[in-house]
Amino acid sequence: MKKNQKETIYDIAEKAGASASTVSAALNGTWEKRRISRATAERIIAIAREQGYSINLQARALRTSRSGLVALLVPEYNRFFSSIAQTFSDEVRARNQCPVIISTGRDTQKEHDTVTDLMSWSIDAIFFVGAVAPDELSRQCQSADIPHVFVDQPCDLAPSVVTDSRTGARILTREILSSMTRRGVRIGESPRDTIYFLGGDRRLPSTRNRVEGFSDAVYAHVGHLEPEQVIAETYDLDAATESIAALYHMMGGLPRGLFINSDSVFEGALRFLATLPEAELAECSMGCFDYEPLGQLLRFPVHMMRQRHKMLVQRAFTLLEDKSPPVTEMVQPELYPAPGSRDPEGRAFSR
Repeated sequence: MKKNQKETIYDIAEKAGASASTVSAALNGTWEKRRISRATAERIIAIAREQGYSINLQARALRTSRSGLVALLVPEYNRFFSSIAQTFSDEVRARNQCPVIISTGRDTQKEHDTVTDLMSWSIDAIFFVGAVAPDELSRQCQSADIPHVFVDQPCDLAPSVVTDSRTGARILTREILSSMTRRGVRIGESPRDTIYFLGGDRRLPSTRNRVEGFSDAVYAHVGHLEPEQVIAETYDLDAATESIAALYHMMGGLPRGLFINSDSVFEGALRFLATLPEAELAECSMGCFDYEPLGQLLRFPVHMMRQRHKMLVQRAFTLLEDKSPPVTEMVQPELYPAPGSRDPEGRAFSR
């Protein structure tokens, strides 16, 4: 039978075996200040949802100056940023708030205008992912007293959680170089017997750190790195296709090693690589700084460096809720060697 009367806080309290004030604190997000356990808050929220109870966000905003809205700004919706967005949405809803997810296309004016719009909505907090101008955005948020945190992008003025891109790139580059050596390539002997870095934007810390990690590993292995070995001007898919095609035609074939920076660049490169015969692809050891599950189904092996999106988002929430000062936390990425790869002692990798 359909209910004619909406559930009230008192109904939820009775079902949860808690006081009405405890239920109210769990539903309006102030349970931590009341020293209510996360388990209790989550149990109350789950019961409220089961009973079809919903909070009127506009009424709550008038009562508490909080809208219940939490925003996430991302550059685009590739696999990595979409994974971050999904985890963010889950975390926000677990706190009985409403997620707002907006793509800004790596455009500084769009970032600024979006924050201005969010201010008018009395946004509770903003999570910035891969922002182009983090310090400017932080000052903008500070002027409106909006709590904020940065993910995948360090900021000198606010707490940040980032992937340790330099270490990850160094590990991935070493793995590519090891694969080249196992295939008998004498690295550095000719222009093709080397490794190239493809994609990204050097103006951004993530790319800059990956280039540094790549350079560290190459210098350690062969003692030098030519400037043309790093092609890092943009994440654009079409540009990635054009860059790998131009490199191929200039060298008369693929280089023996290729470091591909991000899954979007990988997708762009695949458009050209798919046109090549399998024998040519087999002569190039490849790695991608991002994890693409379908990559394991390709007709050539690709090493992948997986960024831990769940840990990035969860740590960002902790920093925000703890009102952390400006700090930068590093999260180590995880290497996924190509199927059939072996470690330096000849043992097969397994997951």
